[in-house]
Amino acid sequence: MKHFKIKNSILALSFAAGIFGALPVMASEDVTVAVEIALDSLDPYNTNSTLAQAVGKSYYEGLFQFDKDLKVQPLLAESAQPGDDGLSYTIKLRDGVKFQDGTDFNAEAVKVNLDRVLDKSNGLARYNQFSRIEKVDVIDPLTVKITLKEPFSAFVNALAHPSAMMISPTALKKWGKDITFHPVGTGPFEFVDWKPAEYVKVKKFDGYWNKGYPKIDTLTFRTVTDNNTRAAMVQTGEAQFAYPLPFEQAKLLEKNDKLEVVAAPSIIARYISMNMLHKPFDDVRVRQAINYAINKEALAKVAFAGYAFPSQGVVPQGVAYAKKMDPWPYDVKKAKELLKEAGYPDGFSSTLWSAYNDGTSAKVVQFLQQQLGQVGIKVSVELLESGQRVQRVQSAKDPETAPVRMYYAGWSASTGEADWALRPLLATSGWPPVFNNTAYYSNKKVDDAIEKALLTTDDAKKQALYDTAQDQIWKDAPWAFLTTIKLLSVHNKKLTGFNVMPDGSFQFQDVDLNP
Repeated sequence: MKHFKIKNSILALSFAAGIFGALPVMASEDVTVAVEIALDSLDPYNTNSTLAQAVGKSYYEGLFQFDKDLKVQPLLAESAQPGDDGLSYTIKLRDGVKFQDGTDFNAEAVKVNLDRVLDKSNGLARYNQFSRIEKVDVIDPLTVKITLKEPFSAFVNALAHPSAMMISPTALKKWGKDITFHPVGTGPFEFVDWKPAEYVKVKKFDGYWNKGYPKIDTLTFRTVTDNNTRAAMVQTGEAQFAYPLPFEQAKLLEKNDKLEVVAAPSIIARYISMNMLHKPFDDVRVRQAINYAINKEALAKVAFAGYAFPSQGVVPQGVAYAKKMDPWPYDVKKAKELLKEAGYPDGFSSTLWSAYNDGTSAKVVQFLQQQLGQVGIKVSVELLESGQRVQRVQSAKDPETAPVRMYYAGWSASTGEADWALRPLLATSGWPPVFNNTAYYSNKKVDDAIEKALLTTDDAKKQALYDTAQDQIWKDAPWAFLTTIKLLSVHNKKLTGFNVMPDGSFQFQDVDLNP
């Protein structure tokens, strides 16, 4: 993936006609998208859910955005000029944009949004993504200057992330913390209704600044947790798009001439973190043994019907500065030898929690349970619901008493850069409840490399630093590195312009439903 680089000169980001495509014809159509999980929040600054932020793109927009290939494009901003010292960015804004409540989008709106997430008393989930900002100054109605505490080479990527979308200041003042139930943005659709655990519905915003869009009248994201039901809804026409598609149903659905199955590349890594603060996972030989004990090729076939492949490194290919490595081999004999060396010749007992409770994840943990059992590691498995995940794992205050041991999870570096694949998951600063370092991994060499990489815009230096971090992590094995999955979706052939992005988010600016 070509990386979006910031140079110490004007960064001119101009809209090309091709970004949004040709002018659409008039339509009066309704589209339903079937998704697997319920949304936890409609506030983009207060959720870590890729899906919740993907849905938010219907009513919210950011200064920048990622296209379907995770390349940064301008949206509400027209250009960004970095300061010579790398500590400031002067951003020119698009003129003539209004929020759905009639409020003008301007520099003051940008300041209100960023000041809100920077106020720690608000307790917003995405605070740490923006914590390097020192201050936000309004230069004029269409110019805002953002000053950083220290250079942050991935800053524009962070602004392109959907957690940085702009909320109406008027709505924020009116609703306060309840803004999650009353989203008001500049996006192509305006919010209609949200029934948690059921659906979110939006309708065409007639005052949208990009004339001629959207092409459809309404868009509904419906939560359908059962894999088979989600697929059936597309077959019956109840939904026009379903994601994720049950891997085992792909071949069957491909035979339906009204449907199209898409297996898109992803940057989603699947792994088991091991809590290194507790025995036996404090011993690198045990962690390495677990990596050897799992047949990743078989896992890809059994749980993902072949739509996955063994992890080729700490950071998936497609993320800037990822280092490609040979997967950990399957070697039961080596696993048993390492366990014996570590003092566990007969194995041990532990718990394996899954961050998800869908059917595919159930297959994964059952397979892992069987594989680990072959080397004497007996694990009891539990699939956590979202509330359990937050309470038991993400909200643990004291690392020493955190109950998590082995934890099956997944992650996409949704800023398109290695920083967001490493810092939240493997830096010491990322221990819960701050981020998601559920292995409680800590290595000074890794921490230093991650921090230094953020201070340079030199590609070669940055790659070398990230290589150092990834090599050390691979050796330390705080995770069992499992698979990188493919993103399987199915849609009615009449539906166009709705894409699953490599991080599992959606891109649907051009969504249309043909007769």
